[in-house]
Amino acid sequence: MSWCIIFLLIQAEIISYKFASTAEVCTKIKANTCQECIQSGPHCSWCKKVNFTKAGESDSVRCDTTAQLLSLGCDQSNIIDPISETLNIDTQDLNDGTQLTPKHIDLQLRPGETGEFEVQFKRAKGYPVDLYYLMDLSYSMFDDLVNVKELGNQLLSALNGITKSAQIGFGSFVDKTVLPFVSTHPEQLKHPCTDKSVQCQPPFSFKHILNLTGDGNKFKEQVGMQWISGNLDSPEGGLDAMMQVAVCGDKIGWRNVTRLLVYATDDGFHIAGDGKLAAILTPNNGMCHLEDNIYKKSNEFDYPSVGQLAQKLSQNNIQVVFAVTSNMVKTYQDLSNLIPKSVVGGLSNDSSNVVQLITEAYQNLSSEVILDHGITPDFLDIVYDSYCSNGVNVLNDVRGICSNVKINELITFKVKVTAKKCLPNQSFSIRPLGFTETVKVSVTTACDCLCEDAIDPKACNSNGTIVCGICSCNKGHLGKNCECAEGSKTSQELEQNCRKDNNSAVCSGAGECICGQCICHINDDSSKKIFGTYCECNNWGCEMFENKLCAGEGTCFCGVCTCNADFDGTACQCKRSTDRCMNNGSICSGRGECKCNLCTCKGGYIGPYCKTCPGCPSPCPRFGPCVECHIKHNGQNTGNCTDVCFGATVKQVETVTEEAFCREKDSDNCWMQYFINEEDGENKFSIRYTLKRECPEAPNVLFIVGGTIGGVTLIGLIGLIIWKIFTELKDRNEYKHFEKEKQKVKWDENVNPIFTTATTTVKNPNFEDEDEDEKSI
Repeated sequence: MSWCIIFLLIQAEIISYKFASTAEVCTKIKANTCQECIQSGPHCSWCKKVNFTKAGESDSVRCDTTAQLLSLGCDQSNIIDPISETLNIDTQDLNDGTQLTPKHIDLQLRPGETGEFEVQFKRAKGYPVDLYYLMDLSYSMFDDLVNVKELGNQLLSALNGITKSAQIGFGSFVDKTVLPFVSTHPEQLKHPCTDKSVQCQPPFSFKHILNLTGDGNKFKEQVGMQWISGNLDSPEGGLDAMMQVAVCGDKIGWRNVTRLLVYATDDGFHIAGDGKLAAILTPNNGMCHLEDNIYKKSNEFDYPSVGQLAQKLSQNNIQVVFAVTSNMVKTYQDLSNLIPKSVVGGLSNDSSNVVQLITEAYQNLSSEVILDHGITPDFLDIVYDSYCSNGVNVLNDVRGICSNVKINELITFKVKVTAKKCLPNQSFSIRPLGFTETVKVSVTTACDCLCEDAIDPKACNSNGTIVCGICSCNKGHLGKNCECAEGSKTSQELEQNCRKDNNSAVCSGAGECICGQCICHINDDSSKKIFGTYCECNNWGCEMFENKLCAGEGTCFCGVCTCNADFDGTACQCKRSTDRCMNNGSICSGRGECKCNLCTCKGGYIGPYCKTCPGCPSPCPRFGPCVECHIKHNGQNTGNCTDVCFGATVKQVETVTEEAFCREKDSDNCWMQYFINEEDGENKFSIRYTLKRECPEAPNVLFIVGGTIGGVTLIGLIGLIIWKIFTELKDRNEYKHFEKEKQKVKWDENVNPIFTTATTTVKNPNFEDEDEDEKSI
């Protein structure tokens, strides 16, 4: 029974915690008036009940959530809690001439609270169209001009097939008439074309030739009088021309209908900064400078930037069709990505397919609806929920977008507007890009309290009046109930009430003691406040993070940061989110804590999710006995393996295919193969193993001994043969050398004159008569 009670208490604690975490909270800083209270946050309410506060309580207790005020005894009729709401809606019926509703909305916003309203769009059939054909007349467009001269009636006929009323106009461009864009040689200025036999007009930046008209013959007549021109470099001055077409609406003749600008070229374009090549340093000012239908100040102003041009086109509801040759399609697709409501079409080399290209581009542009509100103050947030007819819903986007919208198809956008603070009356317009209709939204903020207080002459001690439940004292009277007149008590008595304790300074040295109450000093910087019964608190003495008070994500209250809902920490420096700590649904893999949306890992594990532990020993040896136990039990009767497998989930598989598997020896000196995966949490592993082991075979002693002896004998024999061969070769070499030396010796048979023989001849005198007889001694 005791365990059941404990369980119920835990459940109750969890439920109460969840309720507290989702409850509305009023974060206020000493709100002593109704206006200060309701400006503190969207959940702050003010109790105007007279005598609501107790003795010694500050009027700031009147400011809290509605639920808290009700619990303190303030009835609903005395609670001031303005809300965001729509005050007035001016709707209009959708028909062939009206595609957008409502026309006007009055919206009241409570700071911090979102106001919502709906906008509906219905694509009308046959909505009027104005089309302005802007053509590159540089020399490479020579054959294109021939076809465009016959284009008027064909183009009008194609447009009238999809709309009730169509008008077309024409203009052309080349480039700025200065070096290095155009040759300024007098002869080149007269005839810039390379082929002198071709009729060629002098170069120009932009020339408006024909106002928007429904007369196709007039288009043919005016365009027929145009001739090709030329310039030096490949990029053209097309952005200059587009800017003038966008901002010179009265001279072009734009109507309040769908506006198309067809930009035809076979080359690139100059952008802002290129004018420096010609010493043109003044930025484009986005103004109309047409004189006699010619842009004569092109050499004074730089080319416009892409962002500047996109803004002007959007402001004037102009949709662009880039009709370019195949080699330029990629370039203009990149440009189209930066310009809302624009498309790119592949133009044939002679512009013969331009009518089909424009028709298809119009259908594509008209079928995409993009709601945009332009530029609004930073403290006004606007987002859209798009509910498209094809079932695709896009929520909380900075624009409302629906594609593939068919004729007579109704689509709905929910617009959500939030004011971050009180602001003067504002207005902005929501419009579908490329269309001229708008929804005007007038915004007011509910920052004032409209209190209807009963007039009681005895209230406030007859020295003031009740305003939203608190006394507004007449001149010369002070105090919570105007009970104190100036000079009614001694200064010592009054000062004692303004000291926190006997050792404290009067009003903590940060205020003045008036009528026994501290009136805190006011800083020159209105954002810095001193408050508290004894002026002991301020809203700037809190911890800083990255040079921001409370990291810019909270408010400073008496030295302590009160963080916004999504932040935590002593300086509100930490996001309460755990999205950067989540790994497969687990926070920090169960091996760490998520602090400041980053994992703080335990036991040697490292981030970002505490998955790896570089310094930890391999788990392979640790779980070797576990796997051996399962193998020896043949994968069954594994209850005996519980102790050695603590912290692991073991499963038998046919093969271990992972590259990073464990290979350990068991007690039989056999190799086991298994794979270990570390699960989320501490000391949690999953093991997959196979019953197959690699065991070594017993050694063949006879083979080893015989092989060893035979090997030694064979090595000795081979060594002896090698020695014998070596010595034989050496002897043969020596003998050949001897023979050669012997043949080189030559014997000389002449007598050496200095040679004396070693034999001496002596004659015996006794035998002189006899035959000579020599005797050698």
